[in-house]
Amino acid sequence: MKRVAVVGASLAGVRAAQELRAQGYDGGIVLIGAEPHLPYDRPPLSKGFLAGTASRESLDLLGPGDLASLALDFRLGVEATALEPANRRILLSDGTSVHADGVVIATGGRARTLPGFEGAFVLRTLDDALALRAALVPGARVVIVGAGFIGAEVASTCRSLGLDVVVLEALAAPLAPVLGPSLAAVCARLHLDHGTDLRCGVQVTGLSPAGVSLASGSVVPADVVVTGVGMTPATEWLAGSGLKVGDGVHTDAGLVTALPQVVAVGDVARYGGRRHEHWTNASEQAPVAVANLLAGHTARTYTPSGYVWSDQYSGTLQLAGHPRPDDTLSFVDGDPASASFVATFSREGSVVAVCAWNNAKLFNRLRRQALRRPAVV
Repeated sequence: MKRVAVVGASLAGVRAAQELRAQGYDGGIVLIGAEPHLPYDRPPLSKGFLAGTASRESLDLLGPGDLASLALDFRLGVEATALEPANRRILLSDGTSVHADGVVIATGGRARTLPGFEGAFVLRTLDDALALRAALVPGARVVIVGAGFIGAEVASTCRSLGLDVVVLEALAAPLAPVLGPSLAAVCARLHLDHGTDLRCGVQVTGLSPAGVSLASGSVVPADVVVTGVGMTPATEWLAGSGLKVGDGVHTDAGLVTALPQVVAVGDVARYGGRRHEHWTNASEQAPVAVANLLAGHTARTYTPSGYVWSDQYSGTLQLAGHPRPDDTLSFVDGDPASASFVATFSREGSVVAVCAWNNAKLFNRLRRQALRRPAVV
C-alpha cells in the first residue's frame, strides 16, 4: 500500500492520518477536505469561538510539528465527487483525481435544513460560525429551532452575550429520547434558570419577515434564526462505487466497507446498523479502522464508549454508555434539583450508562468501574 487517501479533513480524518503513522505506515497520505481551512476542532464553534473568547488558532487540530511529522499531501477546498475502486481513483471537484491503494472515508456530513427556512443560520463549519457570530449584535432577538446539544450550546452562548433567546423544540422535553424524562426536565430547567424562553411541543412551519411561523398560526419575532436539527451524512459522491450507503456508509463491526481497501470513520460511518455523531466516537474509531485497512481484512472490531459532553450555561453535562428512556435511573450523588449530580442507567441488573452534571470526578470513577466491560445493547 503506497498511498492512502483520507477523504474528509475534520477530526475523524486527522485522527486516521495520525493513526496511519502511529501504526507504522510510511507511505503517502493524501488528506482531502471540502473546506479551504486546515483541520480544526468543531466543539468550540458553538461555545467560545462563537462568543468571541476563543481564537481561530486555538481551533487548530495540527500544530507545525504535527504537520511536519505527518507529511500530509493536502488537497483542501475541493470535494470528492466519485470513488472508482477498479481504477483505485478518487475524482475531485476541481477536475483532478487522486490515485490511492487504500481509502478512509471521513466525510462527515452537512447540517440538515428545514423546508421554508431558507436564510436561517446553521452551525457545523467554521464559516457557519463566523457568519452567525457576525449576526449576534447587541439587541438581536435570537430564535433557535431545536433543543439538542447544538441548539442548547448556541442558546447558552447567546445568553452569555446578553441576547434575548427563544428555543423552539418539537419534543415534550429536550433530549428526552436519549436521557429520559427526569434528566430531560433538568435540561429544560437549565434554559429557564438562565433566562432562555424554552417552548416545547411546538411545530415550526417556516420563516416570515416577522420571524418564525408556528403551526398554531402564531409568529415568534426574530432577528436571527438558527436551526439545529441534526446532520445529513455526506455520501452522494459514493454513488456507483459499489459501496452500500443509506444514512451513512455501511461497514462491518471493524468499520470496513464491502471493499477491504476502504474503511469509514466518524459521523458518516454506519456500523452495527447505527451511527454516532460524537467527537469521542470520531476519535476512537480511527485506531480500529486503520488497523483493519493496513491488515487488509477485519482484524479488530470497534466498541463505542458512548461518551459525550456538552457545555451549557454554568456547567457541563457528561454522558457515557448507551442509555434508553426506559432504563432504570438512579442518582448516586445529588438529585435532579442539585447544582451537581451523578446518575446511572441500569438495564436487567447492569449499569449501561452514567450521566453527570458538574461532577466530573465521580463521573469518571463510575465510568471506569461500571462501564469497563462493554454493555450489551
